Amino acid sequence: MRKIAALYSGNSQHYRCLNEPKYRRYLDEIIYLPDFAKQSLDEFDVLFFPSQLHQGLVVQSKAKIDAFLERGGTIVIHGPQPTSWFAGQKWEHRPTNFWWWLDKEQSSGLVLTQPEHDLFTYITLEDATWHQHGVYYPPDGVDVLIATEDHGAILYVDKVSTPGTLIVTTLDPEHHFGSYFMPATERYLDGFLPWLAEGKL
Repeated sequence: MRKIAALYSGNSQHYRCLNEPKYRRYLDEIIYLPDFAKQSLDEFDVLFFPSQLHQGLVVQSKAKIDAFLERGGTIVIHGPQPTSWFAGQKWEHRPTNFWWWLDKEQSSGLVLTQPEHDLFTYITLEDATWHQHGVYYPPDGVDVLIATEDHGAILYVDKVSTPGTLIVTTLDPEHHFGSYFMPATERYLDGFLPWLAEGKL
């Protein structure tokens, strides 16, 4: 099983999500973000960046993050990322329709682009469907797994931009699970974390 360290910002949503026993079992360490700069990463295979981390503190550790990828590590990035701090990032903000699902004629606008990928033995498209805050336009050669109908990337795996692996998604499950709403986010985390620990990345 891969050794995973998760970053923690101090907010209640992160605390509740990362310390939920069924998720905590997959996390070897939870690192308080202000302490990240002095934390050794030698023992970890994966760094997990939940949504809504303090962007300034993340950017301060960009060299440390880059070094982790250079040695072949895997970094998971959840949620909107308007600040450039990882390789290949091209983010486009879009207005969020929180209530699209109340309209029976409305579609989520999401599609699976590689349904054969190992991640989808752990989750379904419905598990990754609640709302969107924007999209990415990743570099050529990455594996886009979930996209919008107009080809913006919602979840992709990038093994071309660095010697490591970037798993990037606009989804923000920790915030919603930690806030006690949005059932799909629990299903997503129930599958995503086991895949991250044991699946084929």
